[in-house]
Amino acid sequence: MDLCTKLGKYNLLCLSSIFLLLACLGECRHGKISNNHYLAISCRKHSALLTDFGGVGDGKTSNTKAFHSAIANLSQYASDGGAQLIVPPGKWLTGAFNVTSHFTLYLQKNALLLASQDEAEWPVLAPLPSYGRGRDKPGGRFSSLIFGTHLTDVVITGNNGTIDGQGATWWKKFHKGQLKITRPYLIEFLYSNQIQISHITLINSPSWNVHPTYSSNVLIQRLTILAPVDSPNTDGINPDSCTNTRIEDCYIVSGDDCIAVKSGWDQYGIKFGMPTKQLIIRKLTCISPDSAAIALGSEMSGGIQDVRAEDITAINTESGVRIKTAIGRGGFVKDIFVRNMNFQTMKYVFWMTGSYGSHPDKGYDPKALPNVTQINYGDIVAKNVTYSARLEGIENDPFTGICISNAEITLREKPKKQQWKCTGIEGVTSNVTPKACDLLPEKKIDCPFPEDTLPIDNVKLRTCSLP
Repeated sequence: MDLCTKLGKYNLLCLSSIFLLLACLGECRHGKISNNHYLAISCRKHSALLTDFGGVGDGKTSNTKAFHSAIANLSQYASDGGAQLIVPPGKWLTGAFNVTSHFTLYLQKNALLLASQDEAEWPVLAPLPSYGRGRDKPGGRFSSLIFGTHLTDVVITGNNGTIDGQGATWWKKFHKGQLKITRPYLIEFLYSNQIQISHITLINSPSWNVHPTYSSNVLIQRLTILAPVDSPNTDGINPDSCTNTRIEDCYIVSGDDCIAVKSGWDQYGIKFGMPTKQLIIRKLTCISPDSAAIALGSEMSGGIQDVRAEDITAINTESGVRIKTAIGRGGFVKDIFVRNMNFQTMKYVFWMTGSYGSHPDKGYDPKALPNVTQINYGDIVAKNVTYSARLEGIENDPFTGICISNAEITLREKPKKQQWKCTGIEGVTSNVTPKACDLLPEKKIDCPFPEDTLPIDNVKLRTCSLP
């Protein structure tokens, strides 16, 4: 309940949300066979405990060297059936560490990883090439707590063990302008393939929580992600220039977007040219009073295409599925399909923005316009809503092919008079209340949702054993 006390005016909502969370966790147990078995994309031939390498779970002793030693030792088994490192119950203080290929990190029940607050335990990395600089500051960035690059077949899972980013110190430094480089994330993979992150709880990240980047075949399941709703930039899951990704059965309370889909920033993202595509998001529950359940952008300069989101629940969240872009972004957001959304207490049900925010530097191209087209929403129920929609494209670069069907929006007790604000858009609506703006005329239609299966939905999990 400590989290609820930090939410201030939202604490009553938080209490109700805890019950949702408990229900979610109860449902999530079906993905775990027993205390000695778990489901994963790959099982491992070799096993070790963190204590085998000098780990001390007292919450005070640094285990950074223990993690480094354990993973270096277990990496020798990559070509011999792989290895799993088991973190037993305890409080394991650690700085950042890199994982390896054909490897599983398993957090047992009551295992708690505590992220070190000593900056010396966080290596500094170069900026991502598709961003050109850090998100907080120009220049480099701190490594993520769990990091990997150019890897194959990695599993981060457990029996709902917890990773605590201890972000309060980082948030304070951020607000006071005391950081010289960008804050760390909790989990990040670059240029990797066959990644699974599942059945763990992430709390109090210094910034973003989960950031798969330039990667493919990524499976993210049954995560609980919690941060105070006023914490800065604590996005839940941010797939970034990734192909064939599935995010499902996740519960997120965040100070920023619960899920933010990205692909690079302005001229750097355009040059890198790697879109996020073939993305499935399903069975998401989000609470984020100042941000979106799902954001597309704003860093989308490499393109975003073929996103399929369904069974989305948002409670006391600023907006549902929001598109964020701007002049200078270039790129595209197209072939977006969303259905079965259930919202309670929302500022906006639909929100698209063509004038969103900052640029990495003065080198962006003001002639680089984004192409936003073929955006489909179907079967929405929203209650206690302030505004039905705010849809603002770009002058001389309209957002086209917008389709909204079967949307039942119930307004708050004293709603705003102008429910639909529309500029620079083209599309249709069908069976939508309140009635949409004139730029979205009524046409009898059910907005499409693809019937084919993406490759990530064909991934079969194996039953793996603990020693």
